Amino acid sequence: MKTIKNILGIVAASAALTACVGDLNVTPIDPNANTVDKVLTSQAALDSYISGVYLGFATSGYYGPNGSASISGLDGGASQYIRGLYHHQELTTDECVCGWNDQTIKNFHYMNWTTDDTFIYAFYSRLFMQVSAANEFIREVNKVDFDPAVAKRYIDEARVLRAIAYYHAIDCFGNVPFATEDDVVGTNPDQISRAALFEWLEKELQDIITGNNLPGKNNVVAGHVSMGAAKFLLAKLYLNSKVYTGTERYNECATVLKDLMDDGYSLHTTSAGVYSPYQELFLADNDRCTDEIIFAVQQDGLYTQSYGVTNYIIFASTGGEMDPDQIGISSGWGGLRMTPEFYAKFTNDDQRKLFYTATQKASIDDIGDFTNGYAFMKFLNRTSDGGYGQELGFVDTDFPLMRYADVLLMAAECQARGASIDGLSAFNQVRERAGLNPVFALNLDDILDERARELYQECWRRNDLIRFGKFTSGYTWQWKGEVQDGRDVDSYRTLFPIPDSDRLANSNLQQNEGYK
Repeated sequence: MKTIKNILGIVAASAALTACVGDLNVTPIDPNANTVDKVLTSQAALDSYISGVYLGFATSGYYGPNGSASISGLDGGASQYIRGLYHHQELTTDECVCGWNDQTIKNFHYMNWTTDDTFIYAFYSRLFMQVSAANEFIREVNKVDFDPAVAKRYIDEARVLRAIAYYHAIDCFGNVPFATEDDVVGTNPDQISRAALFEWLEKELQDIITGNNLPGKNNVVAGHVSMGAAKFLLAKLYLNSKVYTGTERYNECATVLKDLMDDGYSLHTTSAGVYSPYQELFLADNDRCTDEIIFAVQQDGLYTQSYGVTNYIIFASTGGEMDPDQIGISSGWGGLRMTPEFYAKFTNDDQRKLFYTATQKASIDDIGDFTNGYAFMKFLNRTSDGGYGQELGFVDTDFPLMRYADVLLMAAECQARGASIDGLSAFNQVRERAGLNPVFALNLDDILDERARELYQECWRRNDLIRFGKFTSGYTWQWKGEVQDGRDVDSYRTLFPIPDSDRLANSNLQQNEGYK
């Protein structure tokens, strides 16, 4: 938390640039002209204020794609939230390699990162900037005289956004610094254990859900979190309870999932005719897919420019002989490809097999050569009617952080692990949309593979492999452990290290086991 630059000024009012798109398209408060207590006099002012918290997921800063990044000392692109999440959740797995020579980027796939890794420091810093942003929003809104119903709704939005950051913190780092709106600003936070953070998140999300201040699916303002987002996050927490606490909570997960499955969400199954219904979820106009997408990080090629989020995913996945026009961009960055082990999970009739293979080879003999490894074509900057995004240099494609298909696959896993829920029919809904035959029994290995096929590039792969016991050992892929055929690595790498710089700044922090 010591690494955050001008956090109060940024959070109290993100300046100058128009904020997110759609209903988050508001002008943030100017901290040079006003203080929060003077301007928080209307709901429009609340919209401006909370847009800064949402923008922390969508951009690197408030002055363009790489201008005045919110975290000092770091490249604006590399320190963007979703890009950092992708590094930690995808590059560390069978799903993806990056061939660049950018500092230590290859170490994620090699699984040999160290305690002073710049990219780990960047994501860790971004996580706790988000926590601080939400804390400050809640703290300030609690000070003003507002219609209680309106204030509670906005505060619960910020609580969900804070819970998202803390969820990624518990998943990636385990034992982390912890602070809420009740803590004194400027003091070093204490470290909370992984199990204690689980308990806090569980209670926090339960309180949000029972408080019922957030809107449901059909009433949520575009770009904002709904009650569905809180339920989804609580279900994820319970699904991974054994990893986080040592105790299974699949029955509780199933209970939350059944509640969420009654909220009106469904798989997106109707296509405009150019692309499959599945691919429409990852196009430049995927904001229309509110039937399935529970919460997405918004992107806009004009107003929310970033070198992270889907701009990173789409541009970095394009290179070699691929046609940028087909993808809807100006040119490719030639970085991201998949391992042959991951590609082998797809059959030819699977509609989710959205890859470029023509001038690529399956085997990654040289991790730095983009033509080694098949390329992704899942996220595009094209619209469902075959058109283009607003810009070729920055994309309009939102990043779906939470989808109903994941809810169905979680239900299948809960049933396979002994919980009372109809996960089989849920599982077959996902397969049917993909054009595959139904199954008549659930098998955990099949569920893990189905999650890979359905959710690739959506930042869940590491989380899944750890829960199924196949991340550090029991399953290998090319270049895992820095050898081409792959090898097992030490089990402590299921967690990332607390960055050295933060431990030096805060004597309350202890390093995760296994790291020196």
